[in-house]
Amino acid sequence: MKKKEALIKIRGVQRTDGDDDVVELLTTGFFARKAGGYLISYDESSATGFEGAKTTLLYEGDQGRVTLTRSGSVNTQLIIEKGKRHQCSYDLGFGSMIIGVSCDRIQSTLSEDGGEISFGYSLDLNTALTSENQVMIAVFPQ
Repeated sequence: MKKKEALIKIRGVQRTDGDDDVVELLTTGFFARKAGGYLISYDESSATGFEGAKTTLLYEGDQGRVTLTRSGSVNTQLIIEKGKRHQCSYDLGFGSMIIGVSCDRIQSTLSEDGGEISFGYSLDLNTALTSENQVMIAVFPQ
């Protein structure tokens, strides 16, 4: 499958100290099948706080893993893998830090016709929980 233009709907919920911060974004980007999974990419906007960055999400269904990479105004890579904790570099725009990423669920209905992927993960700093996160992405190839 070649890279296709796509309409991408994203909903992210970040829970910190019992408070939910919800971000919803409807944007255009690209969608492609990759060996063992799917690739979704789009440009960030001021709505997400990452304006000037490009986000690429690689879902590897056979591995049960999502790799979320942002490049440009920030450079970050999070590896979200069910049942595992990864240490990842997280760029805050004024410096980066190493954070722990633990995944509790990944669900996908992605196919060459688009579909949805959702995943939940927590972030920790020095093993102290900083946030719990839920991400839902729907892809509509054009």
